[in-house]
Amino acid sequence: QVQLVESGGGLVQPGESLRLSCAASGRIFSSFVMGWYRQAPGKERELVLSITSGGSTNYTDSVKGRFTIRRDNAKNAVYLQMNSLKPEYTAVYYCHYQAREGIWRYEYWGQGTQVTVSS
Repeated sequence: QVQLVESGGGLVQPGESLRLSCAASGRIFSSFVMGWYRQAPGKERELVLSITSGGSTNYTDSVKGRFTIRRDNAKNAVYLQMNSLKPEYTAVYYCHYQAREGIWRYEYWGQGTQVTVSS
């Protein structure tokens, strides 16, 4: 079992930056994908940016060049650096962890942290 603890959400003005943190604890797998999804009111939850245990990233085109993701293997954590924030980025951001061990698949979600971009 994996527990995900998120932090860093809040209210910011357009153009400002924010960093979200997600720390994983419990059972740690050697093969995983960890990152962030977001869900705005009335919208489907969508991938923002993720990184695999091997270092590969996946992202939505809307954040390319604006958001970056970084791992801290010692802390079993990932950080989402969000720069030049826009109001349309307002959403609940969820940390996500997906692991594979042999034939088994595991998936975990954080509780979500609100990011509001408003003037």
